[in-house]
Amino acid sequence: MTLLDGKVAIITGASSGIGKAAAMLFSAHGAAVVLVARREHSLNSVVDEIRAIGGRAIAVAGDVSDARTHLDAVTSAHAKFGGLHIAFNNAGLVGTTQPLAEVEPENWAKVMAVNLTAAFLGAKAQIPAMLEVGGGTLVFTGSFVGNSVGLPGMAPYGVAKAGLMGLVRGITADYAAQGIRANALLPGGTATDMAGDAAQREWAAGLHAMKRIAQPQEIAQAALFLASDMSSFVTGSALWADGGNAAVKM
Repeated sequence: MTLLDGKVAIITGASSGIGKAAAMLFSAHGAAVVLVARREHSLNSVVDEIRAIGGRAIAVAGDVSDARTHLDAVTSAHAKFGGLHIAFNNAGLVGTTQPLAEVEPENWAKVMAVNLTAAFLGAKAQIPAMLEVGGGTLVFTGSFVGNSVGLPGMAPYGVAKAGLMGLVRGITADYAAQGIRANALLPGGTATDMAGDAAQREWAAGLHAMKRIAQPQEIAQAALFLASDMSSFVTGSALWADGGNAAVKM
């Protein structure tokens, strides 16, 4: 069964990790995908992988903290595939890890720009396009950090990821009656480039009830549920995909 036949999806942070896994999975379920990331070479490699197995994909290289990147992605979705139905606003940045009083304003601003402001800029560009086709769904990658726990040295990241819940609820209040759904996906530790070395991954695994961290494909599967009509009555909410992390801390 394919869940996204006839749909067009934008996926940010799509050159690796959760974003790449989602790009491959959404495509396998019938979606045409517009992939966004800064690393053009890596992004083009993902496009090539999708096309090699018969999928439809294009790349839009750019910085998600720049409004023009999101406008370019929406314009490309229209031009190449005829519209936009789904946005997986997944790009993220941990930033420099240090105690809050040692965080420089520049680092704070960068973490907010990539994790929170970029989500706003994406939604601002994506929602009008979705309204044109009668509705759509937005999924934002949050984190267990900032929503169930604080971790040492990660206050800016936690603040930004917690802020996504306010964005999700605001979009729901403004647009749910017009067919727009918005939800946050809250992963636990995941085996991506952001997860650190083997020792850091082992430490992170211990935070979870399942005593392991996720594979990117596992988080992509949760994103697929939120992006598809299987979650048609789910909006303004958070989906924990955290291996029981929140359950053993709250």
